[in-house]
Amino acid sequence: MNTQDLAKNFTDMCAKGEFDAAGRKFWSDDIVSREPMTGDMAMLKGRKAVEGKGEWWYANHTVHNVKVEGPYVHGDQFVVRFKLDVTPKGGQRMNLDEVGLYTVKNGKIVEESFFMGGRQS
Repeated sequence: MNTQDLAKNFTDMCAKGEFDAAGRKFWSDDIVSREPMTGDMAMLKGRKAVEGKGEWWYANHTVHNVKVEGPYVHGDQFVVRFKLDVTPKGGQRMNLDEVGLYTVKNGKIVEESFFMGGRQS
């Protein structure tokens, strides 16, 4: 599967809310994930660690709505924009605007880096 096809399938699954399934299908076993934060989850290596990040996210946030835009493909990379309406447990409801940059090698996503556009209420 080429990058264009992988990006389209991945993004379509995310648009349907199938984030975990998209990861299981398209992440490489040695994926690297980077988040715009400090601490333990700023950079994770390996499928198990990245899946754990997703589990943590859903355990600590109520997701009301997600809009997915893209993919925007260039060579072996693609970008997807996520607009999220979430409430952190114990926090206030907020809107997040995030972009994910994905790198593909051998038909799998080997790296993902996320960039925040800022919180809006």
